[in-house]
Amino acid sequence: MASALQPRECTVTKKPQKKFGFFLRVEQDTAGHIIRNVERGSAADRAGLQDGDRVLRVNGVFVDKEEHAQVVEMVRNSGNSVVFLVLDDASYEKAQKEGVNLEGLGQKASTGQQQEQQGPPSTATAAPQPWLCYLVKEETGYGFSLKSTEGQKGLFIVELSSQGAAAKAGVQNNDRLIEINGKNVENDTHEEVVEKVKKSENHVMFLLSNEETDRYFTSQRMALSKESASLKLLPLKPRLIEIQKGKSGYGFYLRLEQNTGDHIIKDVNSGSPAAMAGLKDNDIVVAVNGERVDGLDHESVVGKIKQSEERTSLLVVDKETDSMYKLAQISPFSYYYKAQASTPAKMEERVELHTEQKVNHKPRICKMVKGPNGFGFSLNMIKNKPGLFITEVHSQGAAGRAGVENNDFLVEVNGVNVTNEPYDKVVARIQSTGDRLTLLVCSKDAYRYFQGQNIPITASMAEPDTPEPPAHTENHPAEPERNSPEPRERADSSSSSSQSAASTRADSDNSDDTKL
Repeated sequence: MASALQPRECTVTKKPQKKFGFFLRVEQDTAGHIIRNVERGSAADRAGLQDGDRVLRVNGVFVDKEEHAQVVEMVRNSGNSVVFLVLDDASYEKAQKEGVNLEGLGQKASTGQQQEQQGPPSTATAAPQPWLCYLVKEETGYGFSLKSTEGQKGLFIVELSSQGAAAKAGVQNNDRLIEINGKNVENDTHEEVVEKVKKSENHVMFLLSNEETDRYFTSQRMALSKESASLKLLPLKPRLIEIQKGKSGYGFYLRLEQNTGDHIIKDVNSGSPAAMAGLKDNDIVVAVNGERVDGLDHESVVGKIKQSEERTSLLVVDKETDSMYKLAQISPFSYYYKAQASTPAKMEERVELHTEQKVNHKPRICKMVKGPNGFGFSLNMIKNKPGLFITEVHSQGAAGRAGVENNDFLVEVNGVNVTNEPYDKVVARIQSTGDRLTLLVCSKDAYRYFQGQNIPITASMAEPDTPEPPAHTENHPAEPERNSPEPRERADSSSSSSQSAASTRADSDNSDDTKL
């Protein structure tokens, strides 16, 4: 049985700053880590990867039964070259049906790289990473000493006090010091390193490694840096604030501090949607609706917040958290991005191992008024598959004119998320809306992208919606069951539309303030 199966070893090598050129996915009701969308002429294509291939091993480590996020992390940490052992789609399905031991099959075919791995090949763990530790000095100091080891690069942590500041931050004996406050110190002398720690006064950020991590990065010809570091030990985290707009707006001012370029939250009104969501005075905005804002001018950030009439998502940090990340010389957005990337999706996960955005992933708000033939679309679903999608869109019907397209996935009806609602309930919700209907939709590719990244689809991600169309003037028979009032969310949006324009004030410090 197993002899008929021929796994392939594919070494994918890309140029620095380039992409591998494929997607790695897990799909509902389909086993294995699946290669998809191999770009013609890419590094993946040249290495022989094919659509539908299942990944058995990454750099010699058996991964078929591992969590998808773990496999992705191994690939991402492989630098510019990664070795895959793969089985084509038909062979993998055959092996599954016949109960073939894929791990044993892989051991016979995998070469070179496998012998470099330490420990038994059946132990599949995420690739080791360096890590950041934030030390806050105590009365007795930081609670460690440094030593050099002949023949080894850098300095090592020794004499660690079990109750000291370093131990509390996650430092361990024999950790190797790579960076201090974002600067590499591997080639510094003992005296130079000690001086840098002293100059840092009461707070210091270490990038650390250990023997296992050093060995792995050396084998992959990768440099240890904060960009590849784990941030799990950092004590302060950015906060993701989701705010639903009220009748008087969100209830805060946004200010650009001219001396720092930071976008600062000011004057959060007590009891406002912003206050209820957890936004605080002097919070610093890192991202709006998933997009970083550092380096943007005031008007651009305000524009991003106002893209959606009804809600927005802000990634923020307080001043203490901001200072900690600046000490490490990394953006707080890095923590959010890595946390999102490491969270597996419940139904389908797609990880983009190249970051070129060839598809517009933004959802769309489509407002329509029923015509003489209804709204002009059909709603469909596939049995035992998540999601509702739209078909039979009449190009000149209400939905077609509003921007709805065939095969769009339906996310919201009149501001209510319906992705987890049964088909009959969604149909009833649409039928009871009356003559006016607002849908949040996205393309098939966008839906899969957001599912794969475990990102909730919200109206705040959409482009600014077009003005609501006028009511159709032709008479058509009234339907008694469609006389229910507009949903409250939509009524609030209408009543606050006149207040959505920003009011701006100038302070003596020449900073911009915009009410939102």
